[in-house]
Amino acid sequence: MNSFIAILAQALRMQPEGALCVAYSGGPDSTALLHALSELPLARARGLRALHVDHGLHAASHAWAEHCRQMAQEWGVPCLVLRVEVDHARGYGLEAAAREARYRAFALSLQPGERLLLGHHRDDQAETVLLKLLRGAGPEGLGGMRASRPLGEGTLWRPLLDVPRATLRAYVQERELPCIDDPSNADSRLSRNFLRHEVLPRLNQHWPQAVESIVHSARLSRAGAEALEQQWRHAMAELLDPATGSLDAAGWLALPHALRQPLLDHWLHARGLPAPTTVQREQIERQCRARDGQLPCIRWNGAELHVWKARLWALPPRRAIDPQWQACWQGEPLALPDGGSLLLEPAGQLTEALVVRLRQGGEQLRPAGDAHTRELRDLFQQSGMPPWRRLACPLLYADEELVGVGDRWLSTRGAQLFGTNRPHWQPAY
Repeated sequence: MNSFIAILAQALRMQPEGALCVAYSGGPDSTALLHALSELPLARARGLRALHVDHGLHAASHAWAEHCRQMAQEWGVPCLVLRVEVDHARGYGLEAAAREARYRAFALSLQPGERLLLGHHRDDQAETVLLKLLRGAGPEGLGGMRASRPLGEGTLWRPLLDVPRATLRAYVQERELPCIDDPSNADSRLSRNFLRHEVLPRLNQHWPQAVESIVHSARLSRAGAEALEQQWRHAMAELLDPATGSLDAAGWLALPHALRQPLLDHWLHARGLPAPTTVQREQIERQCRARDGQLPCIRWNGAELHVWKARLWALPPRRAIDPQWQACWQGEPLALPDGGSLLLEPAGQLTEALVVRLRQGGEQLRPAGDAHTRELRDLFQQSGMPPWRRLACPLLYADEELVGVGDRWLSTRGAQLFGTNRPHWQPAY
């Protein structure tokens, strides 16, 4: 048996039962992985299949997808092509946006208990660790890529992290396997390619064991990160409010730096948000010490973090809202400009159509049963409504009279108009 196939066979025997799915880009690494698995009866017995993601970013992407489908068919492996849209508008770089779209598609495609196998190898791991080092990462980042982690209803698995790139390329050459040559892989303007083509070859000339040493350091960092994880997870259980998803700012700030950083990253990632840079982390820490009455907000690509009521609140970037927006509403589900919604509960129709507007400033309302007319600003503050929701709160008007504010307050006339129904406001954030 070929030594590369033997490595895979041994890795499979050490894994729990479960179906196998290969992320097949058509490049040399995933080609070697998928072909070698197709030669293993053990892999076929576990329902081996392949997924190819067509990002639509290259003129030849459809041809690449067809190549992957045909090669997998030739090897007797089902191959599903997933076409995705890469979101350029979220502020990420193109590489990061494509990666996000790809992994989202993988997560949605995995069956319960299925393993998604990636062709990442030892040299990829060394590149990842160097990139993390140059970006100022701590133990978690310097631990490199994890061998496995949950993904969707299955598990992402990298069985080749200890295997050199040369072993995979030799397998492809010996078998004369056709591979896709993505021209972007030769573009040294991209950070990973610059390390691969310019930096690592020179390191290897001076330190022949450079890659092995980097990977060894990654293993030590991973072990350290896992030891720290036990501590910051315990701290998170005390700092996190499950009802609001917010963190105790003072408690977080009081943690040692080695726990503060991974806890923040995990909290953000659990909300589908990217981690901040080192500079932004420093801004967050400074703003946690801000005087009462200030409402700090730290923004970075794909996220914004508010410090409010001595807690940290993480949100996706807010949409730009036209303050002049308005709509007629009689109880039907209404989409609001921030992505939220307004509807009537129980479902039905009002006898009189209302006009829905957004806050301009200076509005007043006398809530039903209240002896005094209140400034809307004061009502918001007294009720504890988060500041980021106030501009998007739907205001309900009848004949130019403010009769309702979201689902929080109705005037006497508003209560009469709604009767036994009530407005239900679902904010976007």
